[in-house]
Amino acid sequence: MIMDDDKQEGYEKEDNVDIFSKAVRAGKRTYFFDVKATKGDDYYLTITESKKRVGKDGRFFYDKHKIFLYKEDFDKFADGLQEVVDYIKNTQGSPELYYRIDDDQEMLAVAEGEMANGFASFNFDDLDKK
Repeated sequence: MIMDDDKQEGYEKEDNVDIFSKAVRAGKRTYFFDVKATKGDDYYLTITESKKRVGKDGRFFYDKHKIFLYKEDFDKFADGLQEVVDYIKNTQGSPELYYRIDDDQEMLAVAEGEMANGFASFNFDDLDKK
């Protein structure tokens, strides 16, 4: 597994072939899971976290972080991820989800404490309460 913002030595962007992509919007962040192939048709995964930021000049930009994950590391990575997710859930429980409408008028589920200022929030469980 290699972390890099733009490229990894030996895997120039123009050499990569995109095979499959999945975007997951999660609050203020978007995660991209991209299956790519090397020239030798060997698959690997890139995981990119993208977060919209405001620069000092007031313009928006996207702060991105990327992880390269190779198939020989998939099982160990998945096992480690599952172990720490289970630990957090067992120690602190699952977060209560709230919902907000984003700038593109899409409804997003966000954990308690991640609510952006200026957005109304509600919990669907509260709709049944009178």
